[in-house]
Amino acid sequence: MIKTMTIQLITQGNSDIHDITEEVQDLLRQADLQNGIVTIFCPSSTSAITTIEHESGCFSDLRRMLDQIVDPNQPYAHNSRWGDGNGHSHIRAALLGPSLTVPFVNGHLTLGTWQQIIFIDFDVRSRRRELVVQIMGE
Repeated sequence: MIKTMTIQLITQGNSDIHDITEEVQDLLRQADLQNGIVTIFCPSSTSAITTIEHESGCFSDLRRMLDQIVDPNQPYAHNSRWGDGNGHSHIRAALLGPSLTVPFVNGHLTLGTWQQIIFIDFDVRSRRRELVVQIMGE
């Protein structure tokens, strides 16, 4: 069986991080399936989904590393063309990726003890985001 649901978010942009683990687990409960996989997808080119420990130090370290790898103050051809200042946002999103798949067993996500599912909005302004959650299982 396949069930498709959504998660709604309002974000602040600029590497705004949201822990969506509980929302995903709640949707899994609603789907009433026991074993399978959950895929979370963000239909956006300036945001990403990954896992990390939901802890302020980890968030700070992640933001610092992203600033070092994809410096927002560098010139980006995208900014020259569109003038929206979010060229770095697209690159960061491309590096982390728009989706994550997590197996579930006996109705529970198989995440590690300190592993949470996070959504990161890299855009330069606040946004309304709708994540697609597709649950496949039995």
